[in-house]
Amino acid sequence: MLGVLRRKAASSASVYGKSLYNLRPAVCAQSTFSASEEEIMHYTRVFANVRTFSHSPRAGSMATLIPKREVLASLQQNVCMQMWSRSFSSSGEGDLVEAVVPYMGESISDGTLAAFLKKPGDRVEIDEPIAQIETDKVTIDVNSPEAGVIQEFIAKEGDTVEPGTKVAIISKSGEGVTHVAPSDEKPPRKTAPPPPPAEEKKEEPSPKVETTPVTERPKGSHFPPPKTSDTELHLPPKERERRVPMTRLRKRVATRLKDSQNTFALLTTFNEVDMTNLMKLRSDYKDAFVKKHGVKLGLMSGFVKAAVSALQKQPIVNAVIDGDDIIYRDYIDISIAVGTPKGLVVPVLRHAENLNFAEVEKEINSLAKKASDGTISIDEMAGGTFTISNGGVYGSLLSTPIINPPQSAILGMHSIVSRPMVVGGNVVARPMMYIALTYDHRLIDGREAVFFLRRIKDVVEDPRRLLLDV
Repeated sequence: MLGVLRRKAASSASVYGKSLYNLRPAVCAQSTFSASEEEIMHYTRVFANVRTFSHSPRAGSMATLIPKREVLASLQQNVCMQMWSRSFSSSGEGDLVEAVVPYMGESISDGTLAAFLKKPGDRVEIDEPIAQIETDKVTIDVNSPEAGVIQEFIAKEGDTVEPGTKVAIISKSGEGVTHVAPSDEKPPRKTAPPPPPAEEKKEEPSPKVETTPVTERPKGSHFPPPKTSDTELHLPPKERERRVPMTRLRKRVATRLKDSQNTFALLTTFNEVDMTNLMKLRSDYKDAFVKKHGVKLGLMSGFVKAAVSALQKQPIVNAVIDGDDIIYRDYIDISIAVGTPKGLVVPVLRHAENLNFAEVEKEINSLAKKASDGTISIDEMAGGTFTISNGGVYGSLLSTPIINPPQSAILGMHSIVSRPMVVGGNVVARPMMYIALTYDHRLIDGREAVFFLRRIKDVVEDPRRLLLDV
């Protein structure tokens, strides 16, 4: 009896075999029947209208006959299936590829489409940037997946996009793509309708208006014009103002700085440093330093090494509050604040305690160049246990920097100014710099903060202390 049913099912399946899909059940734990790799199920193009069902088990296995409706119910509820079908699209669609927004980082879920670097009709090469996505931290490029010609843009500038969002369609062969001239992109101006002829206006009857007799004012009575007070504000017209939306990076910086003020007990302490010896060290060995290491010797490396020494002497400054606990870090990752045209970024020097002067200068130059070019990555800015901000490059004489969360302190450098100082009982001109330490007073007491700045002052004024570790 079982063999007869098999032959009937197989014969009826051969009639519809040419127009049927081949569905192969995937692995599913709770299937109604036991399905092996050799089992084949035939369905018609419309899944709801099942013509036949053929069940071919392997030799030695048990077969169970189930009505068609029960089989359909079990397939829809308990069986995970994959479908292979022939594409009915035209052959020309294989020529088109889509450029999508790439993965932007673990902590970044979306971004703003800042600008298109190409126009429809432009030729692009593989991995060539065609658009820029502005995120909370960095700017990310959308690259072309294939070489070809841009057919059209799907998204618009200013749109909020997520990873995987389609941005552009690119034709690998360039067929059917017409270059869009800049004049074509502008919408046509709406022309005002011509005014009606004067003759038509005359034909319109004017309504009669009842007028009341006007009483003549007595002579000598004049209403004085309203007086404007001298203290009244005269605001400029609105036409002279421009409203520009904030960039995502600027909004992120504003949020983090405000959170820092709302969370930390900010306090700043100051000191001044005599830069004579550090500047003399740089001038004496700058040529030999460049010849050996291929990079210029700057002042920043001296302050980085001084900060490392101070953090090792005062480890509480390198710590952070986490709930009711204090986390002490046995490593030193120093963030360097870098101002860019798009905003402030803070690339990180990893394990600064293991770097020498040359390695610090090379790493700072590399990260600063990436930050200015907008090619710095999220990983290069993640983390950081302490921040150094050099406002002196812009001419700042004195400031109170704000902590970069979740760190606990930040060192502010300022401009070098020649001031009269008393040295050995004599008044002499010395190049002086004010330094500032803003710290979280919940964690760091004033004693540790002052000792920290004193250590930086001692090391910068006498760099030989780094060699002797005194």
